[in-house]
Amino acid sequence: MSLVKITGTRQVSYYVGTLGTHTEIKKVAEEKVTLPCHHQLGLPEKDTLDIEWLLTDREGNQKVVITYSSHHVYNNLTEEQRGRVAFASNFLAGDASLQIEPLKPSDEGRYTCKVKNSGRYVWSYVILKVLVRPSKPKCELEGELTEGSDLTLQCESSSGTEPIVYSWQRVQEKAGEDERLPPKSKIDYNRPGRVLLQNLTMSSSGLYQCTAGNEAGKESCVVRVTVQYVQSVGMIAGAVTGMVAGALLIFLLVWLLIRRKDKKRYEEEERPNEIREDAEAPKARLVKPSSSSSGSRSSRSGSSSTRSTANSGSRSQRTPCTEAARRPGLGAHAYGPVGPEARGSEPKKASHATLTKAENTPSTIPSQSRAFQTV
Repeated sequence: MSLVKITGTRQVSYYVGTLGTHTEIKKVAEEKVTLPCHHQLGLPEKDTLDIEWLLTDREGNQKVVITYSSHHVYNNLTEEQRGRVAFASNFLAGDASLQIEPLKPSDEGRYTCKVKNSGRYVWSYVILKVLVRPSKPKCELEGELTEGSDLTLQCESSSGTEPIVYSWQRVQEKAGEDERLPPKSKIDYNRPGRVLLQNLTMSSSGLYQCTAGNEAGKESCVVRVTVQYVQSVGMIAGAVTGMVAGALLIFLLVWLLIRRKDKKRYEEEERPNEIREDAEAPKARLVKPSSSSSGSRSSRSGSSSTRSTANSGSRSQRTPCTEAARRPGLGAHAYGPVGPEARGSEPKKASHATLTKAENTPSTIPSQSRAFQTV
């Protein structure tokens, strides 16, 4: 014989047989649960009554939860259930039900109640399933929020007893708004928490809510969708680009002005130190040494003049050999005739051919001509 009783979120099934009672209970975590166990063995002889509750978890491990023996109750036998288990009623009068509060997911498993008195035994079995509410889901958007594009709404709970059912709807912010999803919306049945909104329009904007639920309860989250015109997006992008370009242009102008100012200052500092290449070289004079003292003075004067002339540039560096070569008649003889003959005679004019030959032929200046220095 079997009997099924449903009360609220708890579904209890009783199976009565030769081995005792079998019960299945579903309860939400963090609540209180009572596992039934009834007997009639304690009334005749209470002194020999023994009660024991055992738990077989999902891995098959068995442990003692609570016992009564020799007029003592032992209820702190496991670390996981310490301080959370107790007898629910007068176990000596026949009600040895077990109470657990608050309930945790680790309490799930198969419970066995054994009552023994004077050689008689009674067994009761309870299968406890602990339900965990879905954690608060996280709502996210995937796609572009522009008119004409597609957008995916997705939400997911990180914990909770399976199966978890997800549903999406629009939140009514104003009177008369439709709570249904926009047309051409598609649900991803492989991932129930995902909904695809196709071909967005301005009317698709609004607040959307995702609800995750199971046997234990429900949790929800919301996300706002704001669809933008494509033109407005282009205007914003153009404005940002223009601002960046303007900033770069201002930076470039400032940099050019600084460079120009530094260059101008550098030119002003270097101008007094410049040597003009087109400056006219000082004219050379030929000095005829009259004595050794005058020769030494001319030599010192010539060496000083030569040093000053060398600093004036490549165009002004002319050697005495070159000057002598360009003046025919001076390089051939260091001394001319002295006396009436020299004063009375006129110099002969050199022909054009002779001058040309003198210019093209490198001349060697005798050691006596070195007395003539450029000053």
